[in-house]
Amino acid sequence: MAFFKGYWADNPANDQEKFVVACLDTKHRVQCVVIVTVGTLDASLVHPREVFKPAFIEGSSAVVLSHNHPSGNTTPSREDHEVTNRLTEAGKLLGITVLDHIIHGDGTGDVLSIRECC
Repeated sequence: MAFFKGYWADNPANDQEKFVVACLDTKHRVQCVVIVTVGTLDASLVHPREVFKPAFIEGSSAVVLSHNHPSGNTTPSREDHEVTNRLTEAGKLLGITVLDHIIHGDGTGDVLSIRECC
């Protein structure tokens, strides 16, 4: 959570949802962060192909997902839970663990872990 708090502070999303993936090595150190998609004010389309492609390229063993909420409210939506579950299942098939999905509230600096909260 601390990593993504800093990431979003350094890379503001400018009133659009951005979905990013952090690729991690076997010791869960960040190898890279890749922007997967840029959406609209309140939506972002995410497909497993784009999420896991950077992890394959880096030879990652795990990923952490993150996206921002332009509203500043970090409460996960039904769609946030669905995409987390879908990507977690896809990761299991691919041998890449989805450790967490972090939501950042624009303008507030708040971050929320879907794994910890829900």
